[in-house]
Amino acid sequence: MEICYSVDGLNAYLDENVKADQKHPLLLDRFLEDAIEVDVDALSDGTEVSVAGIMQHVEEAGVHSGDSACVLPPMSLGGEMLEQIRETTTRIALELGVIGLINIQYAVARGELYVIEANPRASRTIPFVSKAIGAPLAKIACRLMLGESLADQDIPELPSDHVSVKEAVLPFARFAGADAVLGPEMKSTGEVMGVARDFPAAFAKAQAAAGVALPLEGSVFITVTDDDKAAATQIASRFHDLGFEIVATRGTAQAISRMGIPVRAINKIAEGSPHVVDLIRDGHVDLVINTPTGSGARSDGYEIRNAAVRGNVPCITTMTGASAVARAIHAVRTRGAEPRSLQELHGVEAPRAVT
Repeated sequence: MEICYSVDGLNAYLDENVKADQKHPLLLDRFLEDAIEVDVDALSDGTEVSVAGIMQHVEEAGVHSGDSACVLPPMSLGGEMLEQIRETTTRIALELGVIGLINIQYAVARGELYVIEANPRASRTIPFVSKAIGAPLAKIACRLMLGESLADQDIPELPSDHVSVKEAVLPFARFAGADAVLGPEMKSTGEVMGVARDFPAAFAKAQAAAGVALPLEGSVFITVTDDDKAAATQIASRFHDLGFEIVATRGTAQAISRMGIPVRAINKIAEGSPHVVDLIRDGHVDLVINTPTGSGARSDGYEIRNAAVRGNVPCITTMTGASAVARAIHAVRTRGAEPRSLQELHGVEAPRAVT
């Protein structure tokens, strides 16, 4: 599986990896641009359906659901869209004759709801949703499969006083040469959860649990595709307001400086030293924001991301992820990280130590 950003990139992929003919067809997909991906877990007894959780992905559609952070309840989906998601989930579950759990992945683009896939089974998000809402979904699903009705089950409403964020644990530091870019192939080796009163604080907790040490000060290096330059200026503005120094390659730096934001331009690798990899290697960069323009072990993006991994510098490869990081840093700097236990969230008395 490969993401190609140009005809040249597609030709290179075909030359190196694929022997396409009538017996070996090649499947080409096109992304829904700027789409929001949504994961839904629901229970059905064959007659009734209960939607347990609607999770909005932080990264846009195109990043594998196992690698994307997601938030419950959704951040930016309106009431009408949420109701459409519930109705569509109910119709799909009943039409498929599901008894137990079903997971459906959707994309929302320009106000339209698209079905990516429907899986009539438990998904990897079930433990996360169970903890977020305070209900043992796997146990309830087993009861439904044994003949009990949904009406007999105690499924609580999603608590309104907290936000839960699931984040992927990515193994790039353990595999020399692995590219830290997120895409349609799953790369994560685990998941963690952050819970707080709002999304920025919950996202910050999830990052810490995943081993990502978000900087509270220092410098941010930004280099993005032409399509992302407008969003990059907004991201740069947020980090400038937080007191960070902004560093960027020349094209991105021009877009940022036009918005009146101070920025230091740095060479690309091909332009010679001192270039961006030198800057990262020498410890002068605390956060990298790089949206990929291509793939391959010799591309600038690969070298930048690889240097960030080697230097233990957080590397963000989507603009939505960069926006979430900026908000998380602001939350930590202004409010800190208030601990909240699952027992506290769901009104359950914490177990006492036995001596």
